[in-house]
Amino acid sequence: MSRSALYRAAAAGDFERIARGLYRPTDAPPADWDWLEAASRRDNATICLTSALAYHDLTDAIPDALDVAIPRGSRIPASEGAIRWHLFARESFEIGREQIEIPGTKETIGIYSPQRTIVDAFRLRGELGYELGRDALRTWLRRGGKPADLMDLATRIPRSKGPLLHALELLA
Repeated sequence: MSRSALYRAAAAGDFERIARGLYRPTDAPPADWDWLEAASRRDNATICLTSALAYHDLTDAIPDALDVAIPRGSRIPASEGAIRWHLFARESFEIGREQIEIPGTKETIGIYSPQRTIVDAFRLRGELGYELGRDALRTWLRRGGKPADLMDLATRIPRSKGPLLHALELLA
């Protein structure tokens, strides 16, 4: 569809603008626009930190913005939605990364596994607060999570092994 045809269709009410350069048919099923915008701005966008903990039901915190990781050295895209972009080391970016379908669409977006997200919460405890990682760890262990899985992951991600080991010792 040409740009002018898209603008005419949007003016007629056939499409709605969800972000700069992003339009959806008005009859499309409901979807999370921030997820769609992040996935369209970066093909390697990955839901992380508080947003990933909330997705995996490991926290009661309700994120005020979607936490999205991209590899360090990438340009942070301009976005209109409530998206907080984070730069993660390229060497460890793919560790624990999965693809999920964005509800209500056929699009996909990356998300970190529960284990990776807990490790990141301890690694970035100064930014997120120590309680977030500790509470997620406690919930994950109650569900049958294995500390060895976390420690294996923590040894591959810098600055996370010590704080995680300390928290596991306190919870044991």
